[in-house]
Amino acid sequence: MAKPVLLVVDDQPADLERVRAELLKRYGGDYDIRAEASPQTALERLRAGDPVVIIFAPLTFAATSSGIDFLDQVGDLRPFTRRVLLIPHGNRSTTKPILRAVTLGKIDRFSPQLGAALDEQFHALVSELLAGWQRQTTPPRRVVTIIGRHSDPNSYLMRDLLGRSALPFDYHEADSASGQALLEQVGAPAGPFPVLIRHDGYALINPTLEQVAVAFGVRHSKEEGVFDLAIVGAGPAGLSAAVYGGSEGLRTIVFDRDTFGGQAGTTSLIRNYLGYPFGITGADLMSRALDQAWTFGVETSVLREVVDLRAEDQQHRLIFADGTQLLTRAVVLAMGASYRRLEVPALEALVGAGVYYGGGVTEAQALAGKTVFVVGAGNSAGQAAVFLAHYARQVIMLVRASSLTTSMSDYLIREIEAAGNIDVRFRTVIADGGGSGRLEYITVQSLDSSAVETLAAAALFVLIGAKPRTEWLPAAIQRDPQGFILTGSDVVRAPHDRAPFLLETSLPGVFAAGDVRLGSVKRVAAAVGEGGMAIQSVHRYLAALRLA
Repeated sequence: MAKPVLLVVDDQPADLERVRAELLKRYGGDYDIRAEASPQTALERLRAGDPVVIIFAPLTFAATSSGIDFLDQVGDLRPFTRRVLLIPHGNRSTTKPILRAVTLGKIDRFSPQLGAALDEQFHALVSELLAGWQRQTTPPRRVVTIIGRHSDPNSYLMRDLLGRSALPFDYHEADSASGQALLEQVGAPAGPFPVLIRHDGYALINPTLEQVAVAFGVRHSKEEGVFDLAIVGAGPAGLSAAVYGGSEGLRTIVFDRDTFGGQAGTTSLIRNYLGYPFGITGADLMSRALDQAWTFGVETSVLREVVDLRAEDQQHRLIFADGTQLLTRAVVLAMGASYRRLEVPALEALVGAGVYYGGGVTEAQALAGKTVFVVGAGNSAGQAAVFLAHYARQVIMLVRASSLTTSMSDYLIREIEAAGNIDVRFRTVIADGGGSGRLEYITVQSLDSSAVETLAAAALFVLIGAKPRTEWLPAAIQRDPQGFILTGSDVVRAPHDRAPFLLETSLPGVFAAGDVRLGSVKRVAAAVGEGGMAIQSVHRYLAALRLA
């Protein structure tokens, strides 16, 4: 089997050899290090099918051609080859066009040209790109095998859940030869589906989420005694509160009725989070946050639904769907918000079978060469469209408004405009849709002309608005008509013997952070900030309890 290739392109012999030699010294054992003296011969090599993982090019070639334009051509030929632009040291005049090239997707990274001394920053960049490539191309050791039907909503639910939980899995269609062989092994040739086979051979036939949680050990928390802090929701706000609570000595536990990460965990690439100039996937960011919480001793339990919250003598009792209970002194509510439903019956019947609420990370590869639709105009919708465009033949965004500028970050708008296979249809809504067991078409309507059009559709990804997950809360916690939780100065006639603390709800000792809170900014960074801020108020509340 041919080794993966690291390809250096430069028409300056000394620079070409310097980079080639440095790569060969560090990566020559596992990768084929190649060099080309002209962009034309490099493009020929790519057209020939060489397995190029990373390609390096200078800012300019001697023939006055642009390295950015060359790498843009590389992207057209090989969309998953990582492209690194090597720029002169200290040349700040080039910064703006380079940053614009990153935004428009013409290059993936840039790095100063190698000097005479060992350059570990350069190698850190290369190692990061190689790690990302390996995650994309080398399946990790599987934890579970799923056998199901691609059009079955329950099969999709399991794929999505395990994918967002970072549990590696194999998937086989039930009517494939491999799927049938596995089904025969576990004595379930006809399902019902999905069938999950754990790495040790233990099989679950169309399991409930509770059964999955037990089988895969996500109920490993120690819950005896009274906690200082219980956090409901393990998205950015909840995990931030967990990190700060655990690091500051509070006995902390975090629950989620689903899995870790919330909506952020389904985001293909977050480009505007502080400290990640080239972006980070939502799953990676949330995985790091979870690991960070664990290092501070935070207990965690997912697929665990809280159904009631009761105040009892300076403590709070959480009651779970399985009947178990937990006592805690303070609570942070960070359940986030789910995407609003289309409320089109024919499409709701196809959720998981071509209709998806969220960004489509787990389904994208199956959509190669097809036309897909994204409904929404916020950052999540934009990120989904850009991600899906790497796989689908065409991505069509359906936007109710007449512009994206009021709801989407500028960098995303520019990426969408630069993509050759993303179209945006403004002032357009979904009217209907359908298919035989799976989505086959949608019907859209113009808000300006009322004209109706039926379009073939392989998939529909819906990312519209936000609906807070607060229906289970007691009446003592005030909410606005849409269900968002009132906190701090927004609380009306609070039954406190004092003014509510920052982010405190109308129920003393219960706080809210992130998208579930009225007035929150729907951004990951804002949710992380609120999670940390909530802990400062928790400390004030607990200190007041000790003095009482």
